[in-house]
This record gives sequence, C-alpha cells and structure tokens, in this order.
Amino acid sequence: MTEIVQEKPTAEQIAKHYNAAMDSVNLINGGKPEMMSDADWADCLSRNKEHLKIMLAKDFWTTEDLAPLQAASA
Repeated sequence: MTEIVQEKPTAEQIAKHYNAAMDSVNLINGGKPEMMSDADWADCLSRNKEHLKIMLAKDFWTTEDLAPLQAASA
C-alpha cells in the first residue's frame, strides 16, 4: 500500500510558492508580448493557468491572498 505524504513546507517555502504563483498571475495579466506568436501565447497561458490550478489545490496556504490566483486561473 502506498503511503500518502502530506506536504508541510516552511514559511519560506510557502512564500516562494506564492511568489512563483504571482509570477504566473502577472504574466497572464500582462497580456501577449508583442513578439510572441498567438500559438506560443496560447501555450504559455495554458501552462501558467495549470500551474495556478495546481497551486490553488495545495492545503498549506496560511494568510496569502489567493484571489489573484483564482482570477487569473479562470
């Protein structure tokens, strides 16, 4: 039987996860860069939205504002 290990990151690790998620939020909200093709932008959006969905599913969040993550992942 496989044991399920719960993630217990430190406060510093949580901050790093949050900052990385906010990088995705800022990228999504910044819009398509002028030099990027539509196909590359669609791929970039998809990957970053998936990253946000994975991060939102984590149960280690404390007082972080997750509203920007939720809005950008929609």
